Amino acid sequence: MNHMSEKQKKSASAKITDKIKADNERGARQGIIEDLFVDFNRSKSQVYWMNFFRGIFFGIGSVLGGALIIAVSALILGMFVDLPGGVGDFVQRVLEAMNSRSK
Repeated sequence: MNHMSEKQKKSASAKITDKIKADNERGARQGIIEDLFVDFNRSKSQVYWMNFFRGIFFGIGSVLGGALIIAVSALILGMFVDLPGGVGDFVQRVLEAMNSRSK
C-alpha cells in the first residue's frame, strides 16, 4: 500500500544519505576541535585558571557596559525634558526615578 513513486523513494534515500554524511562530518570536526583543545591545554589547572580569569573579566565588562548604556540613555533622555505635550514631564519623572534608585 506504499504509494511512493520511484523518484520520491530516491529523493528520500538521498536526503537520508546527505544527513548521514553531514552528521559524520560534524562528528569529525568535533573530534578535531577536541584534539586541538587537548594539545594546546595539557594542564587542567591551566584551563581552570584561564576560564576563571575569563569569567572575571566578562563580569567586569558586563557591569561597565551596562553602566555606560544607562548613563548614555539618561543623557539622551535629559535632552527631551523640555519637549511640550507631556513628553517632557514623563521624561522628567523617568529621570527622577532613575536618580532616586541610584542614591
